[in-house]
Amino acid sequence: MLRPGGAEEAAQLPFRSVRAPVSAPAPRPTGPDGSRASARLSLACLLLLLLLLTLPARVDTSWWYIGALGARVICDNIPGLVSRQRQLCQRYPDIMRSVGEGAREWIRECQHQFRHHRWNCTTLDRDHTVFGRVMLRSSREAAFVYAISSAGVVHAITRACSQGELSVCSCDPYTRGRHHDQRGDFDWGGCSDNIHYGVRFAKAFVDAKEKRLKDARALMNLHNNRCGRTAVRRFLKLECKCHGVSGSCTLRTCWRALSDFRRTGDYLRRRYDGAVQVTATQDGANFTAARQGYRRATRTDLVYFDNSPDYCVLDKAAGSLGTAGRVCSKTSKGTDGCEIMCCGRGYDTTRVTRVTQCECKFHWCCAVRCKECRNTVDVHTCKAPKKAEWLDQT
Repeated sequence: MLRPGGAEEAAQLPFRSVRAPVSAPAPRPTGPDGSRASARLSLACLLLLLLLLTLPARVDTSWWYIGALGARVICDNIPGLVSRQRQLCQRYPDIMRSVGEGAREWIRECQHQFRHHRWNCTTLDRDHTVFGRVMLRSSREAAFVYAISSAGVVHAITRACSQGELSVCSCDPYTRGRHHDQRGDFDWGGCSDNIHYGVRFAKAFVDAKEKRLKDARALMNLHNNRCGRTAVRRFLKLECKCHGVSGSCTLRTCWRALSDFRRTGDYLRRRYDGAVQVTATQDGANFTAARQGYRRATRTDLVYFDNSPDYCVLDKAAGSLGTAGRVCSKTSKGTDGCEIMCCGRGYDTTRVTRVTQCECKFHWCCAVRCKECRNTVDVHTCKAPKKAEWLDQT
């Protein structure tokens, strides 16, 4: 098994210059044999050049792989980190554990949001890119992944600060004194979630790679990263505790708290549905509508450049895994319905018996006893494409 990052590190090792003994040049072959040898050498060079041209483009690794490492976060072994990210990793190892927890959380949320879609945010095992070649395309899906990954880091670090898990931050230091809302005055108290620190660190860490690049894709990623950070801030909620006789609430103590990450996921999913297709301006500093008549993107819109593939069949070049074998609903007219999910290829039906616990009762003291209930259901799965159709895409 390859150590994470081993191939990347090996590729970056400098070559040592070794001085070879100088010898007299060999005499150039002459005559028919020499001409044939020269022709064979030229042919070999041509074949090597063609091989290099047909090799697939390299997919950059990403900090997202931290989520797969769990507690084994070793900064030098994380593939895809740029120098600034590696410096932050080495300086704040406890925060890196929170970043890893945030990565696992946002990947789960991504898979929840797209569980009924052809592209379902599938990750690739033992792959440092996490999602494979699908992220090479500047599509809606890439826009969503960058936004929710940035949001996941903000959420995880902010939560860790308030729970006392990090030595460099704690509760929000700015929520002090007296304030007011629609219900009247209140005093700041308790432990407000430190969203300021979470946003600041996430921006420094997540944006570091994109800021080194000056191309249109980096501009797109930075915009969507910011959308993810602001989405977490949008759903901060005010929680209060009343003080007074019989809870009369004559005095209130309040603090700011993070909402469940599902609210952020739901919001970014709606942003995905309304994402704006754009092109970069000539100076590369901003966006403009992709076509005349399209609306301009705002700071809260997800933006993308390229149309998405249909994700119907296995397509290695596009990073599509296809929908063969995916479970679908026979009666649904939505994206989880067999007609849409299976791309018109039809579906197979299998009768399955499921065993669940039912009729649970509490017995004194202290046990809950349940019966086993058997339920037979039909499970519908998408047919695989015909062989010729599949070969066309690989």
